[in-house]
Amino acid sequence: MVIDLVFLQSRSAKLNNYLIHPNSHLLSDHAPLTVFIPIAEENIISSRFLIPKNSEEKAAFVNEATVIFKNLDASNITDHDKLDDLVNLFASKIEQAWRKNAKQTRLTKHSKQWWNEEYRQSLDKYRMSRCLEDWKSFKKMVKITKGTFFDIKIQEIANKSQGSWELMSWVNKRKLPAIEAIKYNNQLCLTLDSLWNALHSTFNTVLHQHIDIEVLDEISDNSPSFWALFSKEEFKCSISNCNNSSMPELDKLSWNHLKSILN
Repeated sequence: MVIDLVFLQSRSAKLNNYLIHPNSHLLSDHAPLTVFIPIAEENIISSRFLIPKNSEEKAAFVNEATVIFKNLDASNITDHDKLDDLVNLFASKIEQAWRKNAKQTRLTKHSKQWWNEEYRQSLDKYRMSRCLEDWKSFKKMVKITKGTFFDIKIQEIANKSQGSWELMSWVNKRKLPAIEAIKYNNQLCLTLDSLWNALHSTFNTVLHQHIDIEVLDEISDNSPSFWALFSKEEFKCSISNCNNSSMPELDKLSWNHLKSILN
């Protein structure tokens, strides 16, 4: 009978729990091994809070965010601490407005971007009546909405890329590998071996060299620069090309929200 090796952690009672079954090898000369591995429970988040697009909740959130922007007093920012206090206050108020208008939705494999409350009510109506006409009405509504949704998506991509044929990523211009721009001893590093040789040789030549940090003393300190003022139109122009479908970060404000506030 042969007992194979088992690598465990002897210092851990949880990771050193195993059994050898010498009477269960049947026709094999290897004894079966059983190892008990503890698996911690994992909390899988199946819901999230969001503000649906083109909804009353979004309009209310944008209106409240606009009021928060207008009431923001930035006239007394004289140091770094006051700037931090103002930013934290602004973030707190935006967070409150977000939680006030956000709705909790359940995440499933059937979640769709074009789905809204109107479709849910139509589907509930069919489930209650089981009427064929209600089902046809629901399917017709979904078909029209899906077609409109994907037509808008295709139009956005086509306008952004300046050509509908560029919807296919495989016809786009290919980027050259980064290693083609690296030279060593006046030779292009076109292979992994030459690239590794350049990296290895360059590293070894400077490995034990002394670094003189006193050269930094020759650099004069620049005077602090003031924040450059910009107009509302300059800011609108800067974010005009930002993707409207970008998801809100920790501050809950997406590019689409900022565009709505500025308009």
